[in-house]
Amino acid sequence: MDETDSTLDSVKKAVREYEGVTRKHGIGEMIKALRLDAPDVVASFGEDAAVIRHGDQALLLAADGIWSRLMEADPEWAGYCSVLVNIHDIAAMGGRPLALVDVLSLSDESIRDRVTHGMLSACRQFNVPIVGGHLHPDTPYSVIDVAILGVARLDSVIYSHTAQAGDAVIAAIDLDGRVHPSCALNWDSVTMKQPERVRAQIGVLQALGEAHLVTAGKDISNPGVIGTLGMLLEMSEKGAVVELDAIPRPDLAALGIGLGQWVRMYPGMGFVLTANQKNVDTVCRKFAGVGMTARPIGHLNGDRNLFIRHGGRQASVFDLKKESVMGIVTNSCGPGV
Repeated sequence: MDETDSTLDSVKKAVREYEGVTRKHGIGEMIKALRLDAPDVVASFGEDAAVIRHGDQALLLAADGIWSRLMEADPEWAGYCSVLVNIHDIAAMGGRPLALVDVLSLSDESIRDRVTHGMLSACRQFNVPIVGGHLHPDTPYSVIDVAILGVARLDSVIYSHTAQAGDAVIAAIDLDGRVHPSCALNWDSVTMKQPERVRAQIGVLQALGEAHLVTAGKDISNPGVIGTLGMLLEMSEKGAVVELDAIPRPDLAALGIGLGQWVRMYPGMGFVLTANQKNVDTVCRKFAGVGMTARPIGHLNGDRNLFIRHGGRQASVFDLKKESVMGIVTNSCGPGV
């Protein structure tokens, strides 16, 4: 096996076997158990946030629970991330985050104090308040779950299910950061930034949605850049070819990490978007204006297979005609769900 094949195989294996990807498989069964049609729900399961019609506005509702491993490794970072990931969900939909509520299960006062300190730091930085929630003060475990409310113009929401064949795939990541000392698969590009900078980065997505410059998008979450793209493709029933060398990255050699680790990392600020080819340069310039590196990394097609390319060769990571990232039947998860 030559170097090109080795790179393709190692990245494919790293993504497919990564827990951040495999733990998404059960989502579909939960949807089957919980889905209930409602006239004002424009979109729900499979999107980063539910879209609820409210006049000519969209209320955006999302929730995230923090991986127990992160809580065990660093409660303060877990608290910070519980706010951050929810803000990302609203931003990825082209919305403006309004407020959060939380459910805390924390019997250890020292863990509680570290978690809430992290949450408050993120809330102050992004100017999004926590306005209520629920506390379990006597559990034998430590868990944090947060929900968020946001708002967008109904005609400017960025969905996951609306990508089109022929679109470019754009990855936008803030590369000015560090591997978080508590988690080798977290890229922290946020805690050291001024509030004005991170708020501007979030604001770019709202501007892109209102200008109709992108066709679909998701924030890069636990599955990493390739796994997140797989989720978007599943929702849109599309395929893609991604050039590994085009994925934005810091100097991996200087950091002592490989490409297989980088593509699995949760970036402190990162999004995967699709756009008409004519809008790619404009989208990338808007991200560059707020300190993020955005590049076209591939293109969409209609074959429902996600390929990665390197050195002129390619390998399939997800054949979405035969398998699923989230276990979702996509044709039941679009508008009107």
